[in-house]
Amino acid sequence: MKLPPASELKREALAGATTFFTMAYIVVVNPAILSSPGTGMPFSGVLTATVLLSALMTGLMGAYARLPFAVAPGMGINAFFTYSIVIGQGVPWPTALGAVFWSGVLFVLISATPLRVKLAEAIPSGLRVGAAAGIGLFLAFIGFKNAGLVVGDAATLVRLGTLDRKTLLALAAGALTVWLMRRKSPFAFLAGIFGATAAAWLLGLIAVPPSLVSAPDFSSVFLKLDIVGALKLSLLPAIISLLFTDLFDSISTFVGVSHASGLVDAKGKPLRLKEGLVVDAFATLGAGLAGTSSGTAYIESAAGIEMGGRTGWTSVFTALCFLPCFFLAPLAGMVPAYATAPVLVIVGALMFRSVASIDFSRVEDAVPAFLTIALIPLTFSITQGLLWGFVSHAALYALCGRRRELTAGTWAVAALAAGLLVLDHARR
Repeated sequence: MKLPPASELKREALAGATTFFTMAYIVVVNPAILSSPGTGMPFSGVLTATVLLSALMTGLMGAYARLPFAVAPGMGINAFFTYSIVIGQGVPWPTALGAVFWSGVLFVLISATPLRVKLAEAIPSGLRVGAAAGIGLFLAFIGFKNAGLVVGDAATLVRLGTLDRKTLLALAAGALTVWLMRRKSPFAFLAGIFGATAAAWLLGLIAVPPSLVSAPDFSSVFLKLDIVGALKLSLLPAIISLLFTDLFDSISTFVGVSHASGLVDAKGKPLRLKEGLVVDAFATLGAGLAGTSSGTAYIESAAGIEMGGRTGWTSVFTALCFLPCFFLAPLAGMVPAYATAPVLVIVGALMFRSVASIDFSRVEDAVPAFLTIALIPLTFSITQGLLWGFVSHAALYALCGRRRELTAGTWAVAALAAGLLVLDHARR
């Protein structure tokens, strides 16, 4: 990349730092999710993997794609990896990382060919939006659980939890975060997390570790994926779901942020979309190698773009900001789950607001979108929501006389979804 004038470089550096601070919460939240009880993944190893992936792929986004987008493990995908694949299906985490790797291989192949356009066109817009809304509910439900607002119940499945000190700290952190977000503070999420953590320490609910810094942990999850073990037929639905979810997320982020910020060509298409998707694809493939869930472009990149970031230099500076985080595992490890719970709920709410764009006026459009939205949190599986959405969309369109509106690609995706549902049922 050509080095810009000093004044522009300063603006790009400020934009890069702004993007970093709006998404730095992922350094704490992602390892907290992936190291949840029952996964067996160490917090320190996942934190190192999170920082490694974020720094390398954000830097690549800047150097290769020349776009001001930051990349990190995706919210929602990390919950799917943890609660649906590892805990829900009982898949060992090295095998689950292998599934992430293979979904990345498929994503790379799709991104490097015209197939990415055909696949994107084959997915009904209502299901794309419904998936985002469903993942938002999924994240919020996990956040409510971590905050203690929702607990299990033998009779009613779930019920309201006890409003103890931990829950009240989560509520206070959420209020602080929203207050700062209204003032467009890049520190909103971080302030909520660390405010709740500091209050918990003062109340004696958590203890300060002996050391606040440590060397990066490259021994526990780095390159520990089981590539061969992930090639099981039973894991095919999970691999396909990871692929579709990552593809939706990437295209939505690039298109949405690019249009909002003016990073489009004369025809209104996002600049260097192919290059951006290629980097996103390698972020998923690389995530499996590094030891974390799929990486994707972050919508928080819009904050840096609003600060004047327009070139790949913004991403390069964001990548540099991630590097000190390699050494903060002990400090990050003392953050309790209820301190990060408000982030999950708020991010979930922001994702859910896309539901307003779904056309609910026709039942054949409303039901598939609703099934996708509802089944993702209710089954704790993005896979089930997507598969039932695809199948019901094709079936209801055919039933309601709109068969001609279904493309060959849509039929192919629906047939694949139906096959995966049968496979999943046979496995159970």
